[in-house]
Amino acid sequence: MATESLIWLLPLPPLLAFALIVLGANHSRVISHTLAVLGVGLSFVGSMTVFWRALQVHDLAAYPFTSSINWLLVGIDWFRVGIQIDPLSAVTLFFVAWTILCIMIYSIGYHNFGSPVGVHDKPGLPPHGALDTSIEGKIIHIPSVEPMYARFFALLSLFAFAMFVLVVSDNLLTLYIGWEIMGFCSYMLIGFWYAKPSARDAGLKAFLTTRVGDVFLLLGLAALYTSTGSLSYDIIFDTTVIERLSTVPTGIFGLSLAGLSGLLLFIGTIGKSAQFPLHIWLPDAMEGPTPVSAMIHAATMVSAGVYLAVRAFPLLSAGWLPGHPLTTPMLFMAFIGTFTAFFAATIALSQNDIKRVLAYSTISQLGYMIAALGVGSFVGAVFHLVTHAFFKALLFLGSGSVIHGMEAGALSEEETLDVQDMQNMGGLRKKMPTTFWTFLIGGFSLAGFPLVTAGFWSKDEILTGAFSEGNWIVFTLLGLSALFTAFYTARQITLTFLGEPRSEAAMHAHEPTRTMTYPLIVLALFAVAAGWLGIPAGFPIIGGDQPGWFQTFLFAMIPFGEHTAESHSAIPLVVSLVVSLGGLFLGWRVYSTHSAGKADPLEKILGPVYRLLKNKYYIDELYSVIFIKPSVWIAEKLTSIWMDGKAIDGFLHGLSQLTPALGDLLRNGFDKPVINNGGDAMGDMLIDFGQWMRRFQSGRVQQYLLYSVWVVIISGMVIFYLVGKG
Repeated sequence: MATESLIWLLPLPPLLAFALIVLGANHSRVISHTLAVLGVGLSFVGSMTVFWRALQVHDLAAYPFTSSINWLLVGIDWFRVGIQIDPLSAVTLFFVAWTILCIMIYSIGYHNFGSPVGVHDKPGLPPHGALDTSIEGKIIHIPSVEPMYARFFALLSLFAFAMFVLVVSDNLLTLYIGWEIMGFCSYMLIGFWYAKPSARDAGLKAFLTTRVGDVFLLLGLAALYTSTGSLSYDIIFDTTVIERLSTVPTGIFGLSLAGLSGLLLFIGTIGKSAQFPLHIWLPDAMEGPTPVSAMIHAATMVSAGVYLAVRAFPLLSAGWLPGHPLTTPMLFMAFIGTFTAFFAATIALSQNDIKRVLAYSTISQLGYMIAALGVGSFVGAVFHLVTHAFFKALLFLGSGSVIHGMEAGALSEEETLDVQDMQNMGGLRKKMPTTFWTFLIGGFSLAGFPLVTAGFWSKDEILTGAFSEGNWIVFTLLGLSALFTAFYTARQITLTFLGEPRSEAAMHAHEPTRTMTYPLIVLALFAVAAGWLGIPAGFPIIGGDQPGWFQTFLFAMIPFGEHTAESHSAIPLVVSLVVSLGGLFLGWRVYSTHSAGKADPLEKILGPVYRLLKNKYYIDELYSVIFIKPSVWIAEKLTSIWMDGKAIDGFLHGLSQLTPALGDLLRNGFDKPVINNGGDAMGDMLIDFGQWMRRFQSGRVQQYLLYSVWVVIISGMVIFYLVGKG
């Protein structure tokens, strides 16, 4: 099959799986998850085939796989849509296919396939467990199967379809379609347990917050289409077109049309990738099932935001060259990314929910990528996007494995506690060895453990980019963020896996099924090996004279590539080593002696600052005062009472009182005198006419014959007169 035809087909299997599950297969759990896994499995095989063929192309950036068709008639011309695989979409397709497949397989075990149905389980609520008989004949409490099992796999399949559409698109319109389908799926999956108020509110919060960014993204699409007549990458990102747009002033903050359009697209990224100030939805998104967290926060949704920012980078960096002052959009990106990375990392230090730590970690790492783009480190941003997808998916799935084991322990011991609170864990290293070692690999990669983890190489690339461009503030804050990252990673690993169990649930936790552990092992391999493809030139001892494969593969995608000279300095390397190893050691040292019932050691160290971090800088409370409460007041007082109650209802009530009076006026002034009297008068006239005509209706035939004779005589006389005169 031709490569282009294969690329067209990549999104279809998950879509077909979604349709089949919704239209009838949902009655069977086996058929539902089989269709879902088969759908993403086919897309996975196709993606790997496309990726392999892409590697065989000598200059994929100059000669990408492309194909397009006429879609909509616009005036006298057609709006064309199609597919495109260039170096950026090729590497994105690679990690998307792997992570989605692993998450889909993992979900089978996570939702307890094969377990009995809980007697008290209800759709829309997490399963409460079921009773079963052990080998010894005892009645035991075990995890129960998810009541909405088929619904979950249907939505996850639709999510996968949307991400594949986004990646293979050759234009911003179909990218936007995939983008919005993912927004819908995130709403449905975050609020999957919709009968749980916190989950329902979290889904709504995610949907509304990301819509803010999406409005600006849509404005960016409108600006580009108006100015270029197209949304296809090969046109809007063409060097000549960007040069023309960069010379068109907009009068808005001194931005050119290229800069303004790119900035509007980037605000869409702020919403989708949970960057400050639109970051608030992502921590609450932990209310959804853990595979959803992995899918949204590693493989698809948040990655889509960074992917868009990378795509729009030629617009954002229009007119910039390495070593020169950053453009206004790049400064904005650098500020947002750096601040978000630092801000979210500090919050993660104080969180006890195992998934919320990873949520704030995700926000921080996405900030790293945005900051990298802001300082011109194009390769660093994409490299970290790829490595982060693997190790963060691993960590989220690992946290789900921990929660699953804790739930089993809590059910078996009938202990009521928060199974996601790390303060209730401890000692799980011996209970769940596979989960421990894979989580350790993912955590070390997140912390940037030197040389052997993927996260080290991608973070070092970003720090080197910031350092080489002389962006000291960015470099310093990202270095501190990396230190905090290593610290809270060691804190998480220590509280969860090391020491002694701090609850009966932790004491009786156990390793989950193979459908959950095998995906962890696969992702752990990538969390280590993926970084080796990007060892930079000049790196001490192991760096060669030539750039790493990743840098070479993406080089032609860089707008200013011919002006880029790769160099590696010892200073960023030393900083990477110190913050990684130092943060990991400090985190372990502070929490290694922590025991049940004691206050968090950081609370003693930081005092009031700890409470500030624990409450997330009170950003949600601030937004509630600034946005939520005024909106509720406007809705309840202004809109409901005054506009609806007083103005609209008052008008309608006044109209309802005026209507009877108007009816009386029409009745007495028009209906009675005109309609009724006129009708009566006409009736009287007809009666009088009838009475007059009765004189001629005597009923005697002789009289009728006489009338006929007279009519014939008179008619004959008239005719004779007229004929004779003629």
